[in-house]
Amino acid sequence: QVQLVESGGGLVQAGGSLRLSCAASGHIFRINRINVMGWHRQAPGKQRELVASITSSGSTNYADSVKGRFTISRDNAKNTVYLQMNSLKPEDTADYYCAAGSQKYGMDYWGKGTLVTVSS
Repeated sequence: QVQLVESGGGLVQAGGSLRLSCAASGHIFRINRINVMGWHRQAPGKQRELVASITSSGSTNYADSVKGRFTISRDNAKNTVYLQMNSLKPEDTADYYCAAGSQKYGMDYWGKGTLVTVSS
């Protein structure tokens, strides 16, 4: 059973930065079928959307709305994936969820989320 635990959310002013962390319960990329991890977010009244993802080979992908501001990275030794968020905007306010799965079948495992609030 894979467990993902997010941390690092909080309240920040517009233009500020936060770093989210997602700690996995084990060597997650060694688990069969898991070859991608990602950060998703859901704002009140909106659908959940992909923010950024990183594959087992290190390839990254970003939503257009965060390109140039957010950076996803991983530390294999710590089984942790990070999301560095800079130049935050009020529209980045949302619950942020870490997920793991496969590029072919989608995300199978989800964390409980961490709230990011950006004030104007």
